[in-house]
Amino acid sequence: MVIKTVELETVCGVTSRLPDNDCPEFAFSGKSNVGKSSLINALMNRKAFARTSAQPGKTQTINFYRINGEWYYVDLPGYGYAKVPVEEKARWGKMIEGYLKRSSMLKCVFLLVDIRHEPSANDKVMYDWIVANGYDPVIIATKLDKLKRSQVPKHIRQIREGLGIKKDGLVIPFSAETKQGREEIWGLIEQIRQQPMQPEKDKNIHE
Repeated sequence: MVIKTVELETVCGVTSRLPDNDCPEFAFSGKSNVGKSSLINALMNRKAFARTSAQPGKTQTINFYRINGEWYYVDLPGYGYAKVPVEEKARWGKMIEGYLKRSSMLKCVFLLVDIRHEPSANDKVMYDWIVANGYDPVIIATKLDKLKRSQVPKHIRQIREGLGIKKDGLVIPFSAETKQGREEIWGLIEQIRQQPMQPEKDKNIHE
């Protein structure tokens, strides 16, 4: 995939109104420090356009990156960081839920989990929450380079079992270091972008 232009077009805080975009949106969710910004940078083919930080809980807004003027990568706030006050976590939760329910252009939600570990309780809650809002999340198993190749199948099984993923649910291993998995994710995004526009789905179908 050729990435010609990248623009941070909209930043939404808790009280912000979501933009009325007219291009497909691809959202990225994951717990703090799972490698979300690194993945987005890799998919934008930029080294540090999306901010990465050693400080968990850094992303506190919904950031809309317009790609080639034709689609958006949407960076959602990280979750599960213990030092974030409960009240703030609740505000982030409402902000993410509002986006999942109201965005008419959201085509796919990517949920990032650390391939080295079994999914956390927060990962499971987020997975179930995305499903409850009418989406089948694509799982990105990050930090692939931290495992030996022979370990990967076992850890993928752990993720599938831990989240309760359906048999046909996608799990894509990814490494920010080697970029392994990027072509597969790009291919999926391109495939979804080429699909004809469908009438807005009923976001409350699973509620």
